[in-house]
Amino acid sequence: MTSKMDLWYARIVFRMNTEKRMATARKLASLLRNDFTLMDALGRMESIESHGGKKPNEPFAIVMREWQKNLERGMSFSDATRGWVPPDETLLVTSGNLSDLVVALENVSRVVTGTQRIRRAMVNAIAYPLFLLLLTFGIIMLVGIYLVPPLAEIAGDNMVWTGMARSLIWLSEFSIQYWYIILGVFVALCVIIGISLPNWSGRLRAKFDKLPPWNVYKIQMSVGWLMSLSSMVAAGITIPDAMRMLADNSNKYLRDILEETLHYIANGANLGAALNSTGRDFPNSEIIGDLAIYADMNGFDENLGRVANDYLEESVRKMESVSNVLNSIGILLVSAIIAWVVLGTFQMQDQITSALT
Repeated sequence: MTSKMDLWYARIVFRMNTEKRMATARKLASLLRNDFTLMDALGRMESIESHGGKKPNEPFAIVMREWQKNLERGMSFSDATRGWVPPDETLLVTSGNLSDLVVALENVSRVVTGTQRIRRAMVNAIAYPLFLLLLTFGIIMLVGIYLVPPLAEIAGDNMVWTGMARSLIWLSEFSIQYWYIILGVFVALCVIIGISLPNWSGRLRAKFDKLPPWNVYKIQMSVGWLMSLSSMVAAGITIPDAMRMLADNSNKYLRDILEETLHYIANGANLGAALNSTGRDFPNSEIIGDLAIYADMNGFDENLGRVANDYLEESVRKMESVSNVLNSIGILLVSAIIAWVVLGTFQMQDQITSALT
C-alpha cells in the first residue's frame, strides 16, 4: 500500500522535476501513437519506473498508478492528472480530451519547453543586475560604516575636508544614521515590484510595460500565452473558447488583457484586431499585425503556431540583449562606486598627511 507520505512526496517530485515530467509526456504520446491504449501505456511506464515492481514506491511509478486508478473511476485524463501537474499543463491536456490526446501531450512538451527557455532568459536578465545593485549597496554601506570613520577619527573633529574626501565623510554620516531606512526602502521597492508584476494591470501598467523589469515580465507572459493559444487552437479549440480557458487560469495581469480582448472578439473583431483595440501593445505591434492578417486566412492554426515559435526565438534573443545592457550598466555602476571610494580614500589620506605636517 502506498502511504499518504509517499503520495505527497511523489506529487512534489513530479511537479518539480519538469524535465522528466516532459519526458513522460513525450513517452506517453509515443506509446499512444503506436496503438497502445491509455491504460496499457500507463501500465508499461509504471513497470519501467518501478523497475518491474521491485521499487513500487518510486515517485514516478506512484504517479502512473494513481493516474490509472483515477481513470478506472471514470475520470477524463485531464481530471485524472489534475493536481499532479501544474494548472497550465492540465489546461492543455483538457483540450486533448476534445480532439487528440497525442497532440495535446506533444503540445504540453512544446509549450513547457518554450516557457522554460523564456523563463531562464528572464532570470538571467534580472538576477545578475539585481546582484550588482545589491553589491553596490553593500559597498556603500561598508565604506560608510567601517572604512571612513577610522580615518576621520585620526584627522580629528577640526579637519576641513574637500573634494571626494568630503563626499565620503557625508556618505559615512548618512550611512550610520539612515542605513536602515535605505535598506527598508530597497526591500520595499523589491516587494512592491514583485507584487505588481502579476497583479497590476490597466492603462498605466501598459506604459510601465516599456520599462524593466515590467517589460521583461510582459515578454515572458506573452510568449507563454501565445504558445498555449496556438497549441489549443491546433487541438481544435475555437479562439474564444481557448481565450476564455486561458483567462480563467491566468493571473490578474494577463486575465485583464485577455478578457478585454474577448470583449472585442465578441463584437466581431478577429484576434489581431481585438488585441490592437485593447491599446495594451500585447504582445507587441508586430505580432498584433501578423495575427490580424492571418486571422482572415486559411490555415490559421498553422500560421499561429509559426508565429508563436518565431516569437519565442525573437523573445529569447531580446531577453539576452536586455540582460547584456543591464549587466553592462550594473558593472559600470559598481566600477564607478569603487573608483569613487578609492580616489576618495586617497584624498582623505593626503589631506590627513597635509594636516599633520
